[in-house]
Amino acid sequence: MDAEADRRDPRHPPARAAARLAVPAGLLAAVAGAFAYVGAVDPNEPGHYPVCPLLRVTGVWCPGCGGLRSAHAVVHGDLLTALHANALAVVGYAALAALWTVWVVRAARGRPFRVGLAPAHLWTLGAVVLVFTVVRNLPFGGLLHP
Repeated sequence: MDAEADRRDPRHPPARAAARLAVPAGLLAAVAGAFAYVGAVDPNEPGHYPVCPLLRVTGVWCPGCGGLRSAHAVVHGDLLTALHANALAVVGYAALAALWTVWVVRAARGRPFRVGLAPAHLWTLGAVVLVFTVVRNLPFGGLLHP
């Protein structure tokens, strides 16, 4: 028995590389398509996308407000505008790109990919989103308005 056979996970039999990379490639195609659409159809022009219902009813910026404008700016290479539109979304785009890259590398090597977040991680993420939302709605949080 060779060393490579010893390192393989018996729960995940080896598959062809194309089969292992099909789902990550499909997800990349879907995300690229969505970003291409948002890049082509400007969310800064009225009438292209619906208004955030929370903003319309209450006047409160939700954590997602400005996300389409930030995606549009990212597609056009304008990082400062993207950060101004929704800094949290830009951080999310980068984090998801990093996770996708790790997923592809692990899939190419025939290893499973799991994101094991402890409850503390989820609570921290929720707290960051809550603080972002509160600060962007305070008078001194104007830099975080889209």
